[in-house]
Amino acid sequence: MLIAALQMEPVPADTGANLAKIERAARSAAAMGVTLLVAPELAVSGYSLGARFATIAEPAEGPSIARIRAMAAEQGMAICVGFPERADGVVYNSAVLATPSGDLHIYRKCHLYGPKERAAFAVSTAPPAVFELGGLKVGMLICYDVEFPEMVRGLALQGAQLVLVPTALPAGPSARQVSRLIVPSRAMENQLFIAYADLCGVENGAAYEGRSVIAAPDGEYLARAGRDETLLFARINPAAYAVTEAETPYLADRMPEVYRKLLP
Repeated sequence: MLIAALQMEPVPADTGANLAKIERAARSAAAMGVTLLVAPELAVSGYSLGARFATIAEPAEGPSIARIRAMAAEQGMAICVGFPERADGVVYNSAVLATPSGDLHIYRKCHLYGPKERAAFAVSTAPPAVFELGGLKVGMLICYDVEFPEMVRGLALQGAQLVLVPTALPAGPSARQVSRLIVPSRAMENQLFIAYADLCGVENGAAYEGRSVIAAPDGEYLARAGRDETLLFARINPAAYAVTEAETPYLADRMPEVYRKLLP
């Protein structure tokens, strides 16, 4: 499977402009033969909106996701994108994956980052699921979630081969290490692929790190961005990494009976 990760600068609260950026990327990716495009966290709306999420949020059946669904059908590719979702009387920081056939998979962020996110969004306690896509088993997380080992390991134990991570990583020296060190480590220790798609540029005074990455099961980068808007491409072929799994069978060698004694 050929996939693409979109690194983009959001237009604050302008869903039309942001959806247009995603659509242009989808067309470019489709021309290259891509069958899965991953866009950043809250790419539909912009991330640095504070209290405005309460008015801009839409249900999964709303017009923004309807347009993503139409893009997926028109371009013949699955599209994963972050959006503020209104559901159950609250607003979630969510990601949707729309397939060309019209199916939707929704994930709601569990680990909210910092006081601004916690003020704007409800915490989800629903664990991420694994689903089939193009012959692969795929899961979704959002940004800060991937920094918690249990989240990726949980997906790996469900059989995930590819984890999609829309993100809005803030600029900074410590944040820079997330895509450089943490994402490849999560990929290697769980022997799966991770597509980590970040925002970039500046939005309402908030600067984003960029440096999106697609990491392989051996911890190597398949593609890595700088700070500007771009599309990353990588071919996902789990069979090519059978040697890695044989050399370091982390999942097979786990000792959960010991871990249960260690964890509170």
